[in-house]
Amino acid sequence: MSAQMADPQESLQELAQGDFSMLDALKDLVAVSYVESGLDPQTFMLVRMAALATLDAAPASWFMNIAAGGGAGLAREQVLGTLIAIAPVIGTARVVSAAGNILKALVIAEEAAETSAEDGQ
Repeated sequence: MSAQMADPQESLQELAQGDFSMLDALKDLVAVSYVESGLDPQTFMLVRMAALATLDAAPASWFMNIAAGGGAGLAREQVLGTLIAIAPVIGTARVVSAAGNILKALVIAEEAAETSAEDGQ
């Protein structure tokens, strides 16, 4: 086990809260899949968000993808438009669940920003 994984309880807690810093392999996998997809950054992120909604992904997953989507220049209207576009395929229950998880992810993002500001970062 690596030094970062020395305390599995703490690592699981951080992962559930959207701290993927210990998962460099995951970051590498996403980077490779982006390059191999041949998609532009916005389309790539919208496809990922459609998949998250389909899977009823946890808020921490939305948090990481929303942060990356912001870096890709995505507007919240585009995320909402994607949910509307996929609703007939995945169902309204999944879309409503995704909306709730997105709102929870935004709270996680606010908390992370506050923590960074308090730490002077």
